[in-house]
Amino acid sequence: MSPVRNQPDCQRSCCTSRTTGLAVITILSLVMITGTAAPVSAQQPGRAARTGTAGGCSVPASTQGWSVTRKAAQLVVAPVEEYDMDAATLSVGQGVGGLILFGGAAPDDLGGEVHSLDLESLGGLPPLVMTDEEGGEIQRMANLVGPIPWPQAMAADMSQPQVQQLATQVARAMRANGVNMDLAPVLDLATGPGPDAEHVDGPRSFSPVETVAAAYGLAFARGMLDGGVIPVVKHFPGEGQASYNTDDGPANTPPIAELERNDLLPFEAAIKAGMPAIMVGNASIPGLTRRPASLSYAVVTGLLRDRLQFHGLILTDSLSVPGVSEDGYSLGQAAPLAVEAGADMVLFDATDVTDVTAQLIQAIADAVHAGQLSPARLNQAVGDVLAVKRSQFCPSQKPAGTET
Repeated sequence: MSPVRNQPDCQRSCCTSRTTGLAVITILSLVMITGTAAPVSAQQPGRAARTGTAGGCSVPASTQGWSVTRKAAQLVVAPVEEYDMDAATLSVGQGVGGLILFGGAAPDDLGGEVHSLDLESLGGLPPLVMTDEEGGEIQRMANLVGPIPWPQAMAADMSQPQVQQLATQVARAMRANGVNMDLAPVLDLATGPGPDAEHVDGPRSFSPVETVAAAYGLAFARGMLDGGVIPVVKHFPGEGQASYNTDDGPANTPPIAELERNDLLPFEAAIKAGMPAIMVGNASIPGLTRRPASLSYAVVTGLLRDRLQFHGLILTDSLSVPGVSEDGYSLGQAAPLAVEAGADMVLFDATDVTDVTAQLIQAIADAVHAGQLSPARLNQAVGDVLAVKRSQFCPSQKPAGTET
């Protein structure tokens, strides 16, 4: 949905931001729409690009010899405020698989700060760094990448090639600042007001028409890939018509039969197009599951993996939102349940991030030791995370799930 503390999709789905670059990046599409070019801050390209060790790839070819705890850590995405990146040092040292940035304005030297964190990473394996850079008010690093129109406005005022070109140049700025994953685009079908407690998306949606939402959402996603950033399409299987915003409380979508006729179609198009990552929402789905979707085996494995044949990275929406906790699941319960359901990375928010991160890593490891979570499922999830990391940190390797 869309973040609580100016939150990420980890709490009201989304927002973060970053960039920098070579000399001056001119965003032609924005010039066409607003008459102004997006600002770009100077950075050291080599260090921000995070392409791996001098010898090539910083991602191990095998996890043989890894402990269960080290594997579990790769499945956790820890939150960090952009203005206090040092606060993530201990989490990175614990071996977390990712960081999600919160805030409304990124530091000018974001790339350098990310590089410093990389040096603290366990075994020299850097975390994925992600943010919610959707457009409109859902941006974390607009001061670095420039303003992006709301998706609804993009679909109304821009051509698909213009959207793809804009996303490419935003992605290049994000990557130059050390950010390599965007929790966008939203493929939900919605119109009207929002985002707020009763409306998940509003202008975050490209369109209530499935063909339009799919075409423009995929143009944005392809632009991200062209610029070197992994797009994460969301919120599977479609929350545009949800009864409530799960950032504020439990919610349900229309019945699965109705989703299959409309809301699911943009996600099917994304899978056919080879998109590398999908975020599963937290609304329950009548006719399929009473649980939040991100905790449901029927949704994540049964529908997304088995029926739709998605083989890329699966992330949860924030598991710390009221839509999960008020449904009876503590964060320590939700994390292993999500992995058991088929998710590869779990997102959350907390004030005592270091302690909660350690608790979630331990909860996932304990679930393996107790027999709740199979070693095979843990290994599959770690493999999916490392496959995406190879596409980012290893030269000439493409994201998992993308077209060849």
